[in-house]
Amino acid sequence: MTDKSPSLSRPLTVLLVLLGAVIALLGACLAVGGVMLIARGGSWYYLLMGLALIASGIQILRGRPSGTLIYLVAFALTVIWAFWEAGLDFWALHARIFTFLCALMVILALHPLTLKRAGRPAMAGPWLGLACVALIAVAGMGYGMFIPHGQHNFEVASGKVPAPADGRKDWSSYGADGDENRFAALDQITPANVKDLKVAWTFRTGDVPISPGGGGFEDQNTPLQVGKNLFICTPSNTVISLDATSGKENWRHDFPTDTRTWVRCRGLAYFDAAAPLPAPTLPGSTPVTPVDLSADAACQRRIFMNTIDAVLVALDADTGALCQDFGTDGKVDLKEGLGAAQAPLYSLTSPPTLAGSTVVVGGRVADNVALDMPGGVMRGFDVITGQMKWAFDPGNPEDRNAPADGNAYTRSTPNVWAPMTYDAASNTVFMPVGNAAIDLWGVKRTPEDEKYGASILALDATTGNEKWVYQTVHHDLWDFDVPMQPTLIDFKGTPALVVGTKAGQIFVLDRVTGKPLTEVKEVPVKGATIPGEKYALTQPKSVGMPQIGAPHLSEADMWGATPFDQMMCRIIFKGYRYEGLFTAPDTDYSLSFPGSLGGMNWGGLSYDPTADTIFVNDMRLGLWVHMEPQDQGAKASNGSEAVNTVMGAVPLKGTPYSVMKNRFLSPLGIPCQEPPFGSLTAIDMKTQKVAWEAPLGTVQDTVLFGAKMRMPMPVGMPTIGGSLATQGGLVFFAATQDYYLRAFDSATGKEVWKARMPVGSQGTPISYVSQEDGRQYIVISAGGARQSPDRGDYLIAYALPKS
Repeated sequence: MTDKSPSLSRPLTVLLVLLGAVIALLGACLAVGGVMLIARGGSWYYLLMGLALIASGIQILRGRPSGTLIYLVAFALTVIWAFWEAGLDFWALHARIFTFLCALMVILALHPLTLKRAGRPAMAGPWLGLACVALIAVAGMGYGMFIPHGQHNFEVASGKVPAPADGRKDWSSYGADGDENRFAALDQITPANVKDLKVAWTFRTGDVPISPGGGGFEDQNTPLQVGKNLFICTPSNTVISLDATSGKENWRHDFPTDTRTWVRCRGLAYFDAAAPLPAPTLPGSTPVTPVDLSADAACQRRIFMNTIDAVLVALDADTGALCQDFGTDGKVDLKEGLGAAQAPLYSLTSPPTLAGSTVVVGGRVADNVALDMPGGVMRGFDVITGQMKWAFDPGNPEDRNAPADGNAYTRSTPNVWAPMTYDAASNTVFMPVGNAAIDLWGVKRTPEDEKYGASILALDATTGNEKWVYQTVHHDLWDFDVPMQPTLIDFKGTPALVVGTKAGQIFVLDRVTGKPLTEVKEVPVKGATIPGEKYALTQPKSVGMPQIGAPHLSEADMWGATPFDQMMCRIIFKGYRYEGLFTAPDTDYSLSFPGSLGGMNWGGLSYDPTADTIFVNDMRLGLWVHMEPQDQGAKASNGSEAVNTVMGAVPLKGTPYSVMKNRFLSPLGIPCQEPPFGSLTAIDMKTQKVAWEAPLGTVQDTVLFGAKMRMPMPVGMPTIGGSLATQGGLVFFAATQDYYLRAFDSATGKEVWKARMPVGSQGTPISYVSQEDGRQYIVISAGGARQSPDRGDYLIAYALPKS
């Protein structure tokens, strides 16, 4: 007669009982969640896997070897299901398999004990061998977590053409030069030698933006470089001139302000009265107004800045002194004619635009505060005197004059908060236009609001007259402003501009006519049920260009660090109303993906004209939206961006609703859709195809549950800021959530270098060759990543070692 009594020690028996109990408990969690998911019309997998784990756990707990066999069958079916649903996508497979694979390794390793407990031969060798195979698979998937997983479709010709002999150019405007392509025609630094880049100098501004999150002080500066000097502005609007070779300070000028909300300075503008004015070359273009400034007058070279409290200032680029002939003692109050327009309800964060002899400014009107807000008027001022040349009021587009005393520009009109672009060939300013003051409720929008909202607007730089307008979103209810400076390119022989949107769309337009040069379709979309809302039932979709980070989500796209939070994301997703890119907000809970943060944002595109390739960085953050009826007398919010970042119930004063928005995150605080959550993408403009896509950034410095993760997993993180492309075949980028400046081979997308910075960055790198030592420098402003608690005041220059 066989002895069936357990032959294990009590501690080992307890270990197996605990293993079985844990597996059964996890199975119960999956089964309960699976029932919830099925109730919402979702997958049956989690219920079935949960039942299998319950059976497996109970059998292991009871000492029955069949528990392992049940788990093996369930795991094998899970692998088949994972590949069927996710294909070969590493991160999608990881979420479905890795946790169960780790459990399988443990179960296999302990199965000899289960056999021994059941009175059977342990067969330790075969089972431990299988456990070792599982361990190798665990190690392989673990290793895969620390290598980038991107697309590599084909190489582009970037870096194949030597820099021209006169390739040394100043970085004299926000996007490098008049084309605003963030491209440096310099090739000292290449993929072969970039590994030798070292810090050449570091400058501390003394202005540390102590304000993590999206509503306070942020360093988002892109420097200017002209000749031997650099010019920067700090978050608090201090302008500083530095020696471009040594980083030593030449001068500084402070502009103190009491404003504490949405404080930042993205850049400056530069004008040289001694340089020839651009002469338009396209037929029918208006001439540029000549400059009237004697050769011995002060302020021959000028730096312009928009302050956060809406003052346009002009400084002598050589001394830092205010240009007394400009406006009133060097200042023009941009609040004039706006009525009630105190900061932060009306402010300026982006640089002014030099358009021939005209300084052109827009203005940021705080989103989703009240129905009655300052107007979004765009204005042009004489570069020498500061006298207003023209005003373009989107609510009164035929009038170029300032309003009469006691009156104001039309209130609550679409505004231009992002940088603009000037085309010297046609004397045209191209403006990325946002929306009327309330993004999510458009019942009272005027015909003019409907025309100019979420558009590219082309104005004559001398007269301010409208040339054309092209709308990227009709009746925008998603805060899909056009958020970036257009980049000028030559598209198959036609002068064109290219611009990205928060909706993940890229538009290529004829500069002269504003007509699309790549296919745009009007696609049908659904409305919602807000009373009186004039829903647009079609929307333009730029199908002739790749969609960046804006797929149509399905339940299978949900992600998680484990199958459990992935399941929760599926349950959450199935509980929202989601109809694709243009899911209209309503009093239910709807999903907007990408959300109002983007998609693409103000960092803009970089473009390598020698390879005819654009480089696009994006963020992929969905938001859920809930409109909630409110009392008629609800007070307005303070004008911060809490409605887009920190979230919570925000009253939309003057409307019947408040809005609640929050990020589309798992219970662990991780985005619910699959990685990457931010990427760098190269698009060949000859074919309009994606050449490669690389994830941008790791979770190393991301704070989760109050602690930094410290794991350099390159899942790709949300980005804010822009990229720099060079003739040497590199793309530099710093505005990730970890603290690195990176260089990518622009032909292949391979990361070839990175340098650890003291804090993260939200800025765009620039590059130039020093007139003093002949070295190519890469310069980046680092004041802190958007979601990081660490802040600094660093301007860092990198260069190859001296010969």
